[in-house]
Amino acid sequence: MMNVSRSFLAATLAISSLSLAVSAKADTVQARCDVYPKGSDLATYSGACTFSQRQGAVGIQLQNGKRYDLVPVGNNPGNYRDQNGKAAYRQAGLGDQGQIFRLANESIFVYWDSAPYTQQSAQPATTTTAKSPTPLTYMTPQGSNVIMTQITEGEFKFRGPLIRTSGNKFVGEDRQVRVMYDKDTSRVVVINKVTGTEFYNYFFSTANEGKL
Repeated sequence: MMNVSRSFLAATLAISSLSLAVSAKADTVQARCDVYPKGSDLATYSGACTFSQRQGAVGIQLQNGKRYDLVPVGNNPGNYRDQNGKAAYRQAGLGDQGQIFRLANESIFVYWDSAPYTQQSAQPATTTTAKSPTPLTYMTPQGSNVIMTQITEGEFKFRGPLIRTSGNKFVGEDRQVRVMYDKDTSRVVVINKVTGTEFYNYFFSTANEGKL
């Protein structure tokens, strides 16, 4: 009788462990992360990561081995403490493309898609156009933290959102290039995201650019 009870208990524990494993897997997704030091528009990491969320706690595991663990605090959703006990919070700005987490010394942009800036968007009537035809640039503010941008010159084409990283600096990218826009200096820089080679470096400023 004792052996039967022990066998039943072992089977129950095995089933419970399997259920927990399935549940954990369901709460973890493959994503892509960009990590920016505070005050910088240059990412120190851009690549694959995993994002997990269980009972409000968030885990972000970078492919290079670095991990972030955020535990919810208080009654306001989106407020956390990181693994070092410092305040962190979730910020809107990526819509259904992902989430932004602001930590004490870093910002983490988590994208559900490995190529998050391929969204096509029609340009509304308030679109601002750069005066220089090379490259032809369109920018349309969407709220205070996002600028939908289109840059074309010959065979080169970029289309997608630039996301505020710090101050008035905005960054966006696709599979090949990273676009950086500093609204304070009105400068646009386009580089190869892998090699860092600079493709374009020019000023974009018009009177009707509007307040972001």
